[in-house]
Amino acid sequence: MPKAVWNGAVIAESDETVMVEGNHYFPPESVNKGYFSETDLHTRCPWKGTASYFDIVVEGEKYKGGAWYYPDPSQAADEIKDYVAFYGRVKIEA
Repeated sequence: MPKAVWNGAVIAESDETVMVEGNHYFPPESVNKGYFSETDLHTRCPWKGTASYFDIVVEGEKYKGGAWYYPDPSQAADEIKDYVAFYGRVKIEA
């Protein structure tokens, strides 16, 4: 079962991730929300839409913008609505 690990903590775990462009997108219910805080950061993907970001905080250490999700994706990316993906410092383990 894929799990996302950062700074020694499992921050998400699910056997129902969706792979898009080489990234595991974790279902929202599989994410340990206690490690995440909302940010004002947004980026735009030409085919997925506007991404929103979370900071990840574990043991007082912050990974700014380390996770992203699409709250209102394009129709082409609807399967990842609210699913969370992670940048490279977050290790994805099988």
